[in-house]
Amino acid sequence: MNPMPGIATITLNPAIDQSVAIPGFAAGSVNRVAWEQSDPGGKGVNVASFLADLGCRVAVTGLLGRDNAGVFEQLFSGKAISDAFVRIPGNNRVNIKIIDEVTPSITDINFPGPAATPEHLAELARRIDALLADHDCFVISGSVPVGVPATYYPDLIRRLKTAGKRVLLDSSGEALRAGITAAPWAIKPNLAELEELVDARLPDQAAVIHAARALLVRGLACVLVSMGRDGALFVTADACLHAMPPEVTVKTTVGAGDAMLAGFIAGSLRGCSLADCARLATASALGALTQIGPRLPAATIIESFMAQVTVRQIAATADRSPASS
Repeated sequence: MNPMPGIATITLNPAIDQSVAIPGFAAGSVNRVAWEQSDPGGKGVNVASFLADLGCRVAVTGLLGRDNAGVFEQLFSGKAISDAFVRIPGNNRVNIKIIDEVTPSITDINFPGPAATPEHLAELARRIDALLADHDCFVISGSVPVGVPATYYPDLIRRLKTAGKRVLLDSSGEALRAGITAAPWAIKPNLAELEELVDARLPDQAAVIHAARALLVRGLACVLVSMGRDGALFVTADACLHAMPPEVTVKTTVGAGDAMLAGFIAGSLRGCSLADCARLATASALGALTQIGPRLPAATIIESFMAQVTVRQIAATADRSPASS
């Protein structure tokens, strides 16, 4: 039996996610913290952590501020994640998540990260080259820091594809817009990110599917669209599936999309059908919703969630938008 292919995640702008619970949080008032927790984060770091929980062999690279790298190094060591990050001067940014369990709501306060230099990016290119030999799948995730050119993501995607690698991109805004010009294998926008990407409001499921299929025409193989309580769509040239999760008690939404991507990757590399990939992806997202920090519950719980996910095939005629009718 061949081992599962290695997966590498690339994170240019990692962060420490500081979750702070404040019941009845109110801006402009004195607020008292009920509990707090800090976790290493950034989308690619989260994806790697979830992949490790799913039993995958995974490496991480990117740009990591050396001054507060310890919490990341502890995560990588504890989960047997291969650390190929380039250390750069300064602190990694902090993302504060204010969790109000009364409302319930989450308020995000995101700090900027340290700037990158051409020397940092040259060293990162060498680290990525070293990973090519034994990693078949590369996940490029998150935002780009100051100092990274707009062409970085598409150039990197083309380079990895030329090396025969499967590339997934999970970003937003201009970084996503630029990245898809290089036709990665898959992308995973949420609904708001997809609307921004296509510069149009997508009021219903048919409009979302139509927008996803328009992206496939540009050379992508799969578009995953996470839609929160409305589940997720998994759109390929041959199929369109809607995965609907069961109700769970949500502790935080932080990292749920990253867990979905990790589950989809793990299922794909195991040779699962698109339907089973959708089940594992959705179950992994559910697992993340029930945990604080980039971790999944026990495998038995993920399997239980998979059994509760409803996957429905959507007929091709259901994706006709009003504009295409």
